[in-house]
Amino acid sequence: MTNAQISTPRLVIAGLASGVGKTTVTAGLVGALGARGMKVAVFKCGPDYLDPTYHARVAGACHNLDGWMMGRESVLATFARATAGADIALIEGVMGLFDGASPTGEEGSTAEIAKWLQAPVLLVIDASGMARTVAAVAQGFSKFDPSLRVAGMICNRLGSRGHLELLRASGGALPIVGGMPKRPEHAFPERHLGLYSANLGVVPQSLFAAWEEIAAQWLDVEAILAIARSAPALAVPTSLSPSTAAQPQCRIGVAFDEAFHFYYEDNLRRLEENGAQLVRFSPLRCTSLPAGVDGLYFGGGYPETVAAGLSANTPMIQSIREFALGGGPIYAECGGLMYLSSGIRTAGGDFFPTVDLIPGETVVAQAIQALGYAEVETTLPTLLGPAGERFRGHQFRYSSLSVTGEVRCAYRVATRRKKDAFAEGYMRHNVLASYVHAHWASNPRLAQNFVAACLARRG
Repeated sequence: MTNAQISTPRLVIAGLASGVGKTTVTAGLVGALGARGMKVAVFKCGPDYLDPTYHARVAGACHNLDGWMMGRESVLATFARATAGADIALIEGVMGLFDGASPTGEEGSTAEIAKWLQAPVLLVIDASGMARTVAAVAQGFSKFDPSLRVAGMICNRLGSRGHLELLRASGGALPIVGGMPKRPEHAFPERHLGLYSANLGVVPQSLFAAWEEIAAQWLDVEAILAIARSAPALAVPTSLSPSTAAQPQCRIGVAFDEAFHFYYEDNLRRLEENGAQLVRFSPLRCTSLPAGVDGLYFGGGYPETVAAGLSANTPMIQSIREFALGGGPIYAECGGLMYLSSGIRTAGGDFFPTVDLIPGETVVAQAIQALGYAEVETTLPTLLGPAGERFRGHQFRYSSLSVTGEVRCAYRVATRRKKDAFAEGYMRHNVLASYVHAHWASNPRLAQNFVAACLARRG
C-alpha cells in the first residue's frame, strides 16, 4: 500500500479539563488566522455536536474526530479530506487532554488523536487565581507521556496583562504563547445540554468578532504558527484519499431546525457518497415533507424546548405519518425518537402529542438519564442492514421513553455504565428510532444500507 504525505501545519488545542475555554480559544484563533487570509480546517475531538457549530461559523465547516467511534483509519481519512487546500489545521480537544473512554488508557482521548495526527499540542488552562502553580502544571503535562509533544500553554481567564506576565515569569517547562482575559460579557450562551447550537442564529456574530479581536491582541500568533508548522509530514494510505459524492439516485429529507440539528458531517457525507441527495426541511415550520423524498433522517437536538410548536404543526405530523404508513424508511436518533414517539412530557409536566409512530411518551427529567459511549449490535433486520450489524455511537440525554404499545427492539446496546446489555432501537413499520447517536465511520455499511432502503422505496 502506498502512502500520501500530508504536510499541512497542524495543532491540537487541548484542555486541562472540561470548561477551561477550549472552544472560545479555538474560535478566536480561527477568526484571527482567517483575518490574515489563511484557510483554516477545523476539527473537534470526541462526540460533541455543539462545539463544531461554533467553529463552522468562523471556518465554514468543522469535522469530528473520535478515536473510539471512528477508529484510526477513518480519523486519518476525515483529516486528509478536510485539510485539502487548507493553510493550517486546528483540532480542539475533548475534556482534559488525557481523558477518554477509559480511566486507564488513551482510547477516545485528545492525546490519542494528537498522536495519530503527529500534531503538537497547546494546553489551555483556566489560570484565574493561579500564579506559580502554572509551572507545576507545565511540568506534569510535559513529562506525563513522552510520546506526546505538548509544545506550549495558553492561559485563559486572566485578570490583566500583568497576570499574564507573572505566569510567564514562573519559569515553567512549557512556553506560554499568550492568554485570554476574563470577558463574561462575551461568553457564549449555554443551556441544559451545554452551549446553544451556533448554526441557528441564536449566537450573535458580535461574540465571534469580539473573541477574534481578543485572540489577535492577546495570543502570540506567530509563535503559535511556528509550533503548527513544526508538525512532521503525515503519511496517510492512498486508499484513504478523499472521495466525492455519487450521482444522486434518491432524495433523503433531513430534519433541520431548532428541534433537530445534531448530525455528524461524516454521516451526511457518507449518504451523499452512496447516492443520496440531502434535502433539509423543518418539522417546526414546514407544513409538508419535501417533494419526492424517498427517506427521512431525524437527528438529535432540543425538541423538548419547542414541543408546543412541533405538536401544533399537525399538517407536518400527518405528512410524516402518511409517509411512514406507506412504507417510507425513517431513521431517527435521540431528539428524533422523542418526536416520533406518542408525545413529549416536559420537565414541567406538560404533555405535547407528537407523531405517534413509536408508541410511548418521552419524559424529560431534571437530571441526565444517559451519558457515554455505546456499542450496538442489531438483532433484527433493519433499514441499516441485516441482523448482526455492529456499530458505535454515544448517548447524551435528559429524557427516557416509556413504551405504551407494541414495538420491536432491534438493538442490543452495551455501555460502560450498565453491567448488562439492554434492548433498544425501536422499530415499527419501516421506522427505526434510538437514543444512540451512531457514527457510521464505525460501520460504513450502515449508510450504504440506508440509501439502499431509500432506493427500494423509490423503486
